[in-house]
Amino acid sequence: MKETTRWRGRFIEAVTEESWEYVRRIGGAGAAVILAETDAGEIVLVEQYRVPLGRPCIELPAGIVGDEDTLEGAEVAARRELEEETGFRPAHMESLGDFVTSPGLTAESFTLFRASGLERTGSGGGVADEDIRVHLVPRSDLRDFLANARARGCAVDKLLALIP
Repeated sequence: MKETTRWRGRFIEAVTEESWEYVRRIGGAGAAVILAETDAGEIVLVEQYRVPLGRPCIELPAGIVGDEDTLEGAEVAARRELEEETGFRPAHMESLGDFVTSPGLTAESFTLFRASGLERTGSGGGVADEDIRVHLVPRSDLRDFLANARARGCAVDKLLALIP
């Protein structure tokens, strides 16, 4: 099948293949997504403004694999992103597998990790151009927390629907 790049930016490109249009990350980089839970049973969530949505989004901490070091593996990226975004360093990381984000729109994939044995090393908030707010939500309060976030105008990432 013939593939044509229609537009190319710094991080993504828009491609057509026959009559299908989709986007992909340049260089085929994947992402690492982290389901982190404190010893007290709190899920670690982040809130950040997402330009495509035009509003903040409640999400699991995540980041691009290899955005700082092209030889970086998914687990190293997950550990780095968790600490940058939330201020927590995990003692243990368990890969829960590789997944795709929105297969009808993008070729992007991610590796999901479960992080435990969290040690607080800072306040989080992300790197210089990020403005990330950290939320520690008791697992039993997650549904109410997300309902309140929606009521104040936040989007909610679909992965959060899967947390029991």
